Amino acid sequence: MQRIRLDAAAAANAEDAEVWRWFSGLLEERRVRWRYMFSRWVVNVDRVHVATEQNFYDAIRMAKEAATRRGLGLSTIGCSRIR
Repeated sequence: MQRIRLDAAAAANAEDAEVWRWFSGLLEERRVRWRYMFSRWVVNVDRVHVATEQNFYDAIRMAKEAATRRGLGLSTIGCSRIR
């Protein structure tokens, strides 16, 4: 039972770290926006609304899921861009 708990905690930590790496990359590129409006956190990625939740943590997690499904928020750090 202890091993199951440790494995679950490790998986949750890995998922949490992945969400915040995604968020920090978009933040650095100025591609994520959020605001607190009417008791909800509203999150946009690449100027597209992707999540509205009661707390910031859930809003960012849901934003990552929705943005990933829609192909938004893909990192461009380290990629050459043709201008």
